[in-house]
Amino acid sequence: MAKSSADDAELRRACAAAVAASGARGEEVTFSIRVAKGRGIFEKLGRLAKPRPAKLYKLKHLTKVEVISSDPSGCTFVLGFDNLRSQTVAPPQWTMRNIDDRNRLLFCILNMCKEILSYLPKVVGIDIVELALWAKENALTLDNQVSNQDGQETSVVTQTERKVTVTVTVENDLVSQAKDEEEDMEALLDTYVMGIGEADAFSERLKQELVALEAANVYQFLDSEPLVEEVLQGLDSASAAVDDMDEWLRIFNLKLRHMREDISSIESRNNGLEMQSVNNKGLVEELEKLLERLRIPQEFAASLTGGSFEESRMLKNVEACEWLTGAIRSLEVPNLDPSYVNMRAVREKRAELEKLKLTFVRRASEFLRNYFSSLVDFMISDKSYFSQRGQLKRPDHADLRYKCRTYARLLQHLKSLDKSCLGPLRKAYCVSLNLLLRREAREFANELRASTKAPKNPAVWLEGSNSGGQNGSSADTSTVSDAYSKMLTIFIPLLVDESSFFAHFMCFEVPALVPAGAPNVNKNRSGANDPDDDDLNLMDPDGNDIKPDNTSVELGTLNDALQELLDGIQEDFYAVVDWAYKIDPLRCISMHGITERYLSGQKADAAGFVRKLLDDLESRISVQFGRFIDEACHQIERNERNVRQTGILAYIPRFAVLASRMEQYIQGQSRDLIDKAYTKLVSTMFTTLEKIAQGDPKTADIVLIENYAAFQNSLYDLANVVPTLAKFYHQASESYEQACTRHISSLIYLQFERLFQFSRKVDELTYTIAAEEIPFQLGLSKTDLRRVLKSSLSGIDKSIGAMYRRLQKTLTSDELFPSLWDKCKKEFLDKYESFVQMVTRIYGNEPIMPVAEMRDVLATF
Repeated sequence: MAKSSADDAELRRACAAAVAASGARGEEVTFSIRVAKGRGIFEKLGRLAKPRPAKLYKLKHLTKVEVISSDPSGCTFVLGFDNLRSQTVAPPQWTMRNIDDRNRLLFCILNMCKEILSYLPKVVGIDIVELALWAKENALTLDNQVSNQDGQETSVVTQTERKVTVTVTVENDLVSQAKDEEEDMEALLDTYVMGIGEADAFSERLKQELVALEAANVYQFLDSEPLVEEVLQGLDSASAAVDDMDEWLRIFNLKLRHMREDISSIESRNNGLEMQSVNNKGLVEELEKLLERLRIPQEFAASLTGGSFEESRMLKNVEACEWLTGAIRSLEVPNLDPSYVNMRAVREKRAELEKLKLTFVRRASEFLRNYFSSLVDFMISDKSYFSQRGQLKRPDHADLRYKCRTYARLLQHLKSLDKSCLGPLRKAYCVSLNLLLRREAREFANELRASTKAPKNPAVWLEGSNSGGQNGSSADTSTVSDAYSKMLTIFIPLLVDESSFFAHFMCFEVPALVPAGAPNVNKNRSGANDPDDDDLNLMDPDGNDIKPDNTSVELGTLNDALQELLDGIQEDFYAVVDWAYKIDPLRCISMHGITERYLSGQKADAAGFVRKLLDDLESRISVQFGRFIDEACHQIERNERNVRQTGILAYIPRFAVLASRMEQYIQGQSRDLIDKAYTKLVSTMFTTLEKIAQGDPKTADIVLIENYAAFQNSLYDLANVVPTLAKFYHQASESYEQACTRHISSLIYLQFERLFQFSRKVDELTYTIAAEEIPFQLGLSKTDLRRVLKSSLSGIDKSIGAMYRRLQKTLTSDELFPSLWDKCKKEFLDKYESFVQMVTRIYGNEPIMPVAEMRDVLATF
């Protein structure tokens, strides 16, 4: 017999694994069995099948276990459940492989019922005693060894005490149930006075009683027919009443449906009316808000159309402008809902506001143009505002700016209302203020020149004559540059302040125009330029400051307006520069440095006209100074026209005095200007000197020696500190050395011509023939040598003395003679030594005066 599936440990492990894989916790396999056909969750032997749908029967509804008697094998049984009410559903039926599997399954079911439900279902078709005896003989055992995941064997308990106890209890209950049935059967047999062995008689007796019982039941049915008829009539009557009731309910249902439809319609209309009411209320609120926007207050309308622009009423005018700006913006998208924009009332009110705006802008613009003109005319008519004879008056615009600030907020609102109106206003302000600034500059410049004490006769620096004008440069002309500095000190900050005030007052969206670090002498005067008192910052209608954009496109427009504001004032600055130039041209250096200092304080994008004015002043000063340098060069070149020039030229020492004075006047970054002047002057001086020297070849070297030496002596100190002069100093030194060499050589050859001419012929032949052949050449024999030595070296003292006197006679400056004579002796001794070496090399031991003896002779002079 094959191994029972109930004892199959492999099957139990597979079932336990399936239960664990399903996610159930705390569950254990009580019974497992293999089936050949069925609707369970196991399909094949030893293999876990894919779960398929199956009928689930609950154990608590099990009431009967019946073995089918028609199956001779006894392996088919039916389980009866009390919850199967439908007659169309057949009770569940199972067929087992053998009697043992059937008994195991049934015994397991009974066991669970007893353990869980505490009662046993009714058992039919099977002998309870036999089932109990089979259970004792075939007690369930498990393998004592199972394999874990690591392949090691572990001992386990084959069955728990609880299961053994339950099994014994079920067996006892089955036996007890069998005994009870046996006792009941014995009592029934005693009633019929029969024994256990009289089964056929007992069966016949039961059949007779059953027939009698059925006959009694039929009689009872026939006897109760009238009652049945009466019940049927009552049922018919009840059925008719039920039909009537059903008809009434249908009618009532129809009426109720109609009523529900009426109620739904009423509710729908009520909801629509309620929504309409809410919408109407919201619409009224919106229209009230719109009407509030469209309303023009009478006090604002009066101020905008005909109010006065006096200072006392400016606050009301500003409030009216703020209201008008806000009202116009409130009627524009996105401040106004787009659906309202095209409404006739909104369009008409917008047109009315535009008309108010144009009227107010026209009235305010006309007033401000007249106000600017009258304000400036009043100041021009009062002479106390300007410099007068004997009194320099610093321009003071504090009162002017204070009065203009009164209308600063008005201008800001005019810009927000109509930006195009600012153009004519700016032009009117520029024209009026330009008259005032030009008048102030002209009066100040005139009085400045009149009150400055300066020499009337200008100095002549580089004239060729030796007149007394050479000392004219010693006059003090510092008051001239001080006057120019005062002009800049007063007016440059004023113009910068006016530019800044104009930019903010006329609502230009540009950065601040006063550069950091620029000279501003008015900064602490009368609070006019005090930033704490300046109420000209741009503001929006809510009163918040507007930060200007550094890259504003209005910067070009501002510079054009500043050109118109300040144009013409540069002429007075030019007049001061020209006046200073006529008194002392060298003061152009000081004025150039002063201008550079102010120019370096101006930013490229700030107060454009002021920077342009300073650039023009610097250019004009450079041009005037260039004129002076050109004139000086012409004065130097005029020396060339003289018939004969001897000694030191007049412009050499005068240039040293000129250079010293120029170095004293340097201020700021004027070094480049002076270096260019030095280059032009010295180049002209050296060129003219060379031309003058070439006029008389006999004295050319003497003229060069004396003048280059004078140039070096006069500029020695300055050349140590001025790189440009140091360059020309070295150039003069080189030219001096060259002239000295040429002059000394000419003196030596003049006195010892035959001696050194013989030496030169020998030197020339050494390049073409051998040295030993030279004594045999014509004119170069030893006899010729002796004649030359006799004619040149006899009376050497007289010859050197003659050379000494000739050099002393040609020089006009005694200071140069010692150094030149030393150079002459050294040059002669070097040449003589070379001659002695040549004689020794070519002519052997020919007698000649030694070099040492010649040195001693020269030392006596």
